[in-house]
Formats: sequence, C-alpha cells, structure tokens
Amino acid sequence: MAGVERPVDEVESVDETGSGDTEEPAGEVVPAETVQAETAQAETVPAGDIPAEDGTAEDGAAEIGGGTGDAGEDGRGLGWLLSLSGLGAVTPEPEGVPVSPAPEAPVSAPPVVEEVPVSGGAPVRTDWFSPSAETAIVTPRETEPGHEAANKGENEAEAEAENKAEAENKAGTEREAEGRAVLAPSQQLPALSVPPPPEPELEPQPRLVDPEQVLAAYPWVVDPVTLRETAGEPERLRAVRDRLTDKVEYAERDAVRARLLSLRAVVSRVLGDYGWALADGREALRHAEATGELRRIAIVQARLAHVQQWRGDFAEADRLYEEANSVELPGRLRAEMHVHAGKSCYDQGRYLEACNHFEQALELRRVEDPELVARTEAALDAVMARVQETGWGPYPRSREEILQQSRPPQPATDYRTGLFGYADSNGDVVIPETYAAAQPFHEGAAWVRRPGTASWELIDERGALLLDASSGYKQVLPFSDGLAWVSREPVGGWFAVDWHNRVIVPGGFEEVRPFRQGLAAVQRGGWGAVDRHGRIVVPLKFRGFATALTAGGPVDGFTDEGLAVVDAGDRFGVVDRTGQLLIPPVHAELFIHPVAYVIRDREGLWGALDRQGDPIVDVAYPKPADVVREIDRLLADTRPVL
Repeated sequence: MAGVERPVDEVESVDETGSGDTEEPAGEVVPAETVQAETAQAETVPAGDIPAEDGTAEDGAAEIGGGTGDAGEDGRGLGWLLSLSGLGAVTPEPEGVPVSPAPEAPVSAPPVVEEVPVSGGAPVRTDWFSPSAETAIVTPRETEPGHEAANKGENEAEAEAENKAEAENKAGTEREAEGRAVLAPSQQLPALSVPPPPEPELEPQPRLVDPEQVLAAYPWVVDPVTLRETAGEPERLRAVRDRLTDKVEYAERDAVRARLLSLRAVVSRVLGDYGWALADGREALRHAEATGELRRIAIVQARLAHVQQWRGDFAEADRLYEEANSVELPGRLRAEMHVHAGKSCYDQGRYLEACNHFEQALELRRVEDPELVARTEAALDAVMARVQETGWGPYPRSREEILQQSRPPQPATDYRTGLFGYADSNGDVVIPETYAAAQPFHEGAAWVRRPGTASWELIDERGALLLDASSGYKQVLPFSDGLAWVSREPVGGWFAVDWHNRVIVPGGFEEVRPFRQGLAAVQRGGWGAVDRHGRIVVPLKFRGFATALTAGGPVDGFTDEGLAVVDAGDRFGVVDRTGQLLIPPVHAELFIHPVAYVIRDREGLWGALDRQGDPIVDVAYPKPADVVREIDRLLADTRPVL
C-alpha cells in the first residue's frame, strides 16, 4: 500500500512548549487503516536509514536507539535529543485515542517530510538530524513483504554483529584480567627456593684513640745525660697533636681549653716546636686562671714552666715551678713538680739546689710511688756525675729570690737600748732602731710604734712615714690584699683601711682575721666572713673557723681555693667563698684534702668525702694518714703529664 503524501505546510506542528498539542489541517480525512499501515511501516524502518547529524547512519542509530524509540545504550532517548535542540519533550498520545485522518495531498504537491512515529504513536519530525533541515526530504519506506524480509535480515545481521562484538569485548576483558593476574607474584609459577647470598663481613674501622689517653700511657724515654724526654716516635706525636687540635676547635669551657692547650704545648715541646709550645702554654694559663681552680692553675703553670726551661728561660721557669707548688696540692703532684724543678736547676748547673728538689720529691712519695722513686734516683745519679766534674755550683736560692721578689728588711733589735729597727739580708741596719715596737713588712709597708705613745704609725721599706700617729690606731694588723684591719679601741671595734687611710670595710667587728683571697673571717656576735667591699658573704652565726689542711696544717680563714672549715658547736662543716654550705656541720672533725674532705665520726674513725659530699672512703680507718693514702690510690690523674 502506497504511503500518503501531504504538503509540507500541512504537517502536524509540535508545540514549542512540549505540550504535544497538534493542529488539524482542513482537508480530506485519512482512513484509520491507512494510518495504521503507515505506523507499521515506520516501525520497520531500519535505524541505519535515518540520516544522522554527521551524515553517518550508524552514529545516528546509536543516538536515537535504533529507531525503536527506546533509550539507547547510554539510557538516553529521543526526548533528550529534542531537549538539546530546544524543542522540548514530545508527549506521546495516550492509548486508545483515535487519530484524526489527515487530508490527502494532491499529486502535484511537493514531497512532504515524513513523520516517523515512535513508541506510543507520537509523530516525530526527522529533519532535525538532517545535514540540511530546509531541503532534506525523507520518503517513507515501501512496506512490501519482500522489503520487510530484507529489513528483518538486516536487523538480525546487525544484532548478530553486536553480539559478536560484545563477546569479543568480554573475551578481551578476561584476557586483560588474566594478564594482570600474571603480574601478581602469588599467581606466578612457584619460585625456586634460593638462599640469599651471605652478607659481606664488615672490616673493623680503625678507631681514633683519645690523644689524652695516648699521652697518659706514652712510654717516654729520658736521656740519662740531659734528663730530657726524647721524641722516639715523632710521627705518632704529630698525630696526637693534630687530634688535640681537633678537640680544641670544639672546646668552649675554660677548664677544657686550658687542659687541651697545655697538653698540646707538651707535645710541641718534645717535638722541638718551642714557639708553638710557648703560645699554647700562655693561652692555657689564661683559661686556667679564669676557672679559679687551684689545682688546674698549678698543672698549667708547671707545663708552661717546662716549656720555658727547654727554651732556656730558666728564671721564668723556676718562678712558675715555685708558684705552682702549693701545700694545698696532692702529694703526688707536688712530687712531680719538685722533680721537674730539680731538672731545671740541673740544666743551670745548680746541683745542690737540684738535689734539694729531688730529696723533697722522695720524701713525699718514697713509699707510695716506686716509679717516681726510680726516676728520681736516676736523676740523682746524673747530678753526682756532674758534681764530680764541675762541683756543686751556686748556693741554693731563697723563695723570694726564685719568685723574683725583693726580700724586705727584717725587724732588728738594739740590745743596748731595747729599741727596734730594720736590717737587710746582709744584716746591715737600713732603718734606725728607734721604735718601741715594729711589725714585719707586708706588701711593702709595716706598722711601728714610737716610745711613749700608744698609737701606731705606718712606714714603707725606706722608713718613710705613710700614716702618722694622729690616726689614733690602738690595734693594727698587717696589710693583706691591699687592706689592713685597725681599731681605735683597746678591744674590738675593728674596721679595714687602705694605704691612704680610707675606710673600706666599716662595721666595728669584735675580732677579725687578715684578708685571704679577697675574704676575711670576722666576728660580731657569731663568726662569718666579709669580702673586700664589706659585704657579708658568710652569715655571722658560727662559733668560729677551724680550717686545716691534711698536708699544710692550719689556715687562717679561707684556703687559696676559697674553702673554710666552720665550727657550729663541736660539729664541723665546710663553706665556700660565696657562703654556700658545701658540707653540713655534722662531723666531729674535718680536714681539707686537695681533692676531698677527710672526716672523723664520734667513735674516732676516719673516712673521706668527695667535693660533692659523697663518700669515697668508708669511715673505718684509725688515722687520717691512712685515708689520705687510700685517696691517692683511688685518684688516677694526680700525676698528670708535665
């Protein structure tokens, strides 16, 4: 049955609002059978025959769902395409509503645009997807039976092609999944159990030995004639010096720098680099003095003295040895200093003075230190060999001469008149004997009192008057640390003045002791201490001061290290120069050791504490000398390299 041709202007128009209402043109009514035949023929039109927007039938079929009106593979139908064109959705006619027949177009009329109905019977204009919407004309398919069979064959071939493509896609996906699975270790073929290769053995890295330990254990070889160490392994000593240099670069504290620099001076001295040794020694002494520690200063002084000795500056070397060798130092260290001071005298030809130093070293360590005894005896043998050749040399010097200090005049008495004056070292009177009383010179000044007066005057070493009797001082003490205690009262009333008679420390104390290391013990009610500015640094609450050394006997007030033993009423403790109580006053007796405190309990047994107050020797010895020997045994660094 042939399709009905209608004019273009009589095609049912679609409302732009998407309502789906149509206008029925006037004309001949198309029979219902004709409409149904056209609808059936439209449904059999292959999707490939509908032109797509880009001119390809296959793409067009994919977009409109293959001409069936249902949603395509992406779930989008014809309504979606119309919405993109701005035409709105097409509302299908409800089932059961009769379709009005369209008028039959004349034969001479131009071809009409075929409307392809979709599912639900709603007509759709197909020229929206034509390359030229104005001129494209879609003619309906013939609905002959042969043609329908051809369409059916095309549809089946297309469906078969789609199924085949779908199967190929599925197979490809499975192969891809299998390919990924092969990469997983758990699904590969079983791996062979191969043991891992043995780990290479690490060669031990050479460890750098601490240079200080090397020097402490270094086998020094002493020339039996010169009594000097020899550099048997100069390269090894240079390596030690380099390691000391590395440590100095990272040292910040004065105590550490003083130790390292002075040790480097020792190595440079043995290697013959006296200029480097002297510079390091002087810099080390500056850092040591900044610490204020007596023992550290003494060790650095001795090392610098050894450098000066080898350089030939014997006067400076002897002065440093004498200053360093304090009675407050450990016996082993003092013995080492005496040995080196004796070697300096040996180099100068002062053999009698050298023997005196060697003998003092043996007295300090004859029993406790066989190695030192052996070295000292070898030095004595060298001295005796020289004496046989050249004699004993000059007479030994006094301490003042070694320290390059002029010996002040000493008080002298005229036995005929009973008056006092002053004489020099030769016994010659240098200040006439005209005083009723005369005190020794201290720091270049001495107090004298003339006959018939109760007031004291101050004179210098030439006898010149510094302060006359008009000051009215009835009590005086010698100068120390630039200050002298004086009083205008017969008892008590002490205060401190300088050489210009200016009052520096007021206070009217009942009893006083000379200044020592910037501190002086004073009493006003209880005993305490003041500094040179008159500030009370130790509270005035103790019964008294009882400072005593294990090797040097009693000390008036504070030691050179700034320590003092205080009496709190038959119980003794220790305070420092800042007034801090280091050892509580709970001990029956207490002596100050160079590196410890020797204590006694109520039962009379002795022991020792370290400088922090912790026990280092049990309180179980009957004598303090036994405790001192035990302390020396425990201390490994009391004889450092000098």
